[in-house]
Amino acid sequence: MDQHSDDIKYEEEFIVNCRGNKLFTCRWTPLNFQPKTLIFICHGVAAECSISMRDAAARLVRAGYGVYGIDHEGHGRSSGRRCYIPNFSDIVTDCSNYFMSICGGKKRFLYGISMGGSVALLLQRKSPDYWDGAILLAPMCKVSDDMKPHPIVVSALTMICAVAPSWRIIPTPDIIDKVCKDPEMRKEVSSNPYIYRGKLPLTTCHEVLMVSLDIEKNLNQAIPFRSLPCSETTVTMPFLVLHGGDDIVTDPSVSQLLLEKASSRDKNFKLYPGMWHALTAEFPDDVERVYSDIITWLEERATCTANGSE
Repeated sequence: MDQHSDDIKYEEEFIVNCRGNKLFTCRWTPLNFQPKTLIFICHGVAAECSISMRDAAARLVRAGYGVYGIDHEGHGRSSGRRCYIPNFSDIVTDCSNYFMSICGGKKRFLYGISMGGSVALLLQRKSPDYWDGAILLAPMCKVSDDMKPHPIVVSALTMICAVAPSWRIIPTPDIIDKVCKDPEMRKEVSSNPYIYRGKLPLTTCHEVLMVSLDIEKNLNQAIPFRSLPCSETTVTMPFLVLHGGDDIVTDPSVSQLLLEKASSRDKNFKLYPGMWHALTAEFPDDVERVYSDIITWLEERATCTANGSE
């Protein structure tokens, strides 16, 4: 896939994880100078990196950054059953192993979108002192109350997953219409062959739900994530969290809770009234505002000492 331009170098590579899956990775780097900072993408459920992150990566590279992405197991161009997440911690481990193999002596920022926001938070839990910060776009810290299943349904889902983990029964029709406001961007997303649009496997729904419930609970209780125990009790890295005020997929009030509960000295929250879940798939003026806020935040921290120390 040719994404080269006069000022951006694009590369692709397949790596093999410890479970034997071939994982697709990609990178965008400045063609004529060394990047000042590295940014690592954690994409959302059913999504991918190479096409959907092309615009974001180009903007970040032209601002002076190197950008790296990986398609999760079963997603995009990586191998595995489509959109099947048997264990959420495996995704975190795959991202950690790949991202930490790149380091290059430069500062490192995570870029988590929706479910990828949960991955980013768990990456920091896994290696608290490694990451210099994170940009979290509509992070999946809590499933919206309108979309959260009843506890009885959750219990039933857990039991069924033990018997038929890959059963595809959870429909996902019209999800693009719920997350993307701009009709032109909807067409672009719909034409992406690497985005999964079928029914979600039961186990994927269960894993995503359990992680979001766990993060929500632990934000309130300020205790470690059970899935990835560590010595830290709350989020400590610098972060910028961005959320649309009319997001019906993930709850913007929990982004506010993340801001309040995190131990980070450097923490910021941008709420965009009227905007939906996919902040970079809004109308052009809104998208420009979101990217301006992201790049401004990065520019202010690109030369700071690691982990927000002044």
